[in-house]
Amino acid sequence: MSRRLSDLVKRDLAADPEIAGVTADSRKVRPGFLFAALPGSQVDGAEFAAKAVAAGAAAVIADRDLGLSVPTIATPDPRRAYALAAANFWGRQPQTCVAVTGTNGKTSVANFCRQIFARAGRTSASMGTLGVTVSYPDGRDEQLTPPGLTTPDAADVAELLARITDMGVTHFAMEASSHGVDQRRLDGVKLTAAGYLNLTQDHLDYHGTMEAYRAAKLRLFETLLPRGGTAVLNADSDDFPAFAAAAVCAGQTILSVGEAGQGLKLVSRSLLPEGQRLEVLAQGRTFDVRLPLAGGFQASNALVAAGLCLAAGLTLDEAFAGLEALQGAPGRLQRVGAGPRGGEAYVDYAHTPDGLETVLKALRPHVTGKLIVVFGAGGDRDRGKRPIMGRIAAELADVAIVTDDNPRSEDPAAIRAEVLTGAKGAKDIGDRREAIRAGAAMLGEGDILVVAGKGHEQGQTVAGVVHPFDDVTETAQALELFHG
Repeated sequence: MSRRLSDLVKRDLAADPEIAGVTADSRKVRPGFLFAALPGSQVDGAEFAAKAVAAGAAAVIADRDLGLSVPTIATPDPRRAYALAAANFWGRQPQTCVAVTGTNGKTSVANFCRQIFARAGRTSASMGTLGVTVSYPDGRDEQLTPPGLTTPDAADVAELLARITDMGVTHFAMEASSHGVDQRRLDGVKLTAAGYLNLTQDHLDYHGTMEAYRAAKLRLFETLLPRGGTAVLNADSDDFPAFAAAAVCAGQTILSVGEAGQGLKLVSRSLLPEGQRLEVLAQGRTFDVRLPLAGGFQASNALVAAGLCLAAGLTLDEAFAGLEALQGAPGRLQRVGAGPRGGEAYVDYAHTPDGLETVLKALRPHVTGKLIVVFGAGGDRDRGKRPIMGRIAAELADVAIVTDDNPRSEDPAAIRAEVLTGAKGAKDIGDRREAIRAGAAMLGEGDILVVAGKGHEQGQTVAGVVHPFDDVTETAQALELFHG
């Protein structure tokens, strides 16, 4: 497969070579490739441009003329040019694409959309932290890529979209991380609708300030969702007005959801043994929806997912029928099992102050005994959230156990000490396996244990080495140990 360079970059060019591939990794360059020399936080891709040309690159995208022997597409935003060129090279996308952003809940919403689409008879796919999954109307699921980056490289996104289109996928939902939006990885995706969930402190190690973090997420609506698209917004979020203003200025239709929503208004919510019951007002009709998931935050996620599916062409009946058949995303408030003396154990990905607070508040109504939380904080990430997470755990749980998350290059004990400054009365058990077992040993009738922070992850990164570790497996083994 090849394309003319002018077709990829949409410019009239004096030299217009055939392009056989698009990449930003000089190690992947083959003869005839278009190489994107992207500026990075650690290195400048321009340093590898000459090497790429020597490997056969037929053209280069860069932020300036590099004096090379092949055509150079100079642009002030090479990342966006790269994403658009990759999309034009691969050329095929599902007919309906939606994206969702927010500090917490993106993975659940993308997965919910895929499930709702499939139940309504559409071949669908989702892309995000859990990888790329395709779901068929007959109930089959196919995992195409393993868990990894929330939003892959722009060329990988373009190639994956072409691949799933060839598999018959017509409806696609993806996570839009702030990193992915800021680094233009989604710029080549043609969106029908975009969703917004919430905005709380996270990723300040990358963005620096909450203002910059907010600006990255707003770009999904300001730049990526086209005029005439639908913005599905959580009206109960503090930052709803900013996202609504961005959508209005961009010429989009707003579908607001939640207790304060107008498109899908949550009138009431009550607990059920298997989840919760939602009364939703939409288009002048009242719907009684039985959602098989626990927690107010999952009700919010479910309504944003339903809104995205409506924007993608489903009917209200199809969307709400899909909600009643949902399965939670792996590692997202995932029930693991019961303790030998009663009680329930859950695993959740909550790794931010808001995420931890949301999960603990969601589980509290189901507790008649003790609420036990095992959690930590990651290394080489925003240090400011560590004592905040400690305070939240100490205030909202009856027993808080501080343990290691992914220390990465930092001293694990130092990270725990920072968390413990906010966690008065918390226990300090550095070994995550032992911490989980300590929590499981306390479980009794009416108690709930939640192991928070890593969710679906299959490894723990310590001093640059990834050790196999799965919270779900470890929690199940801990329960079995005490059953035994």
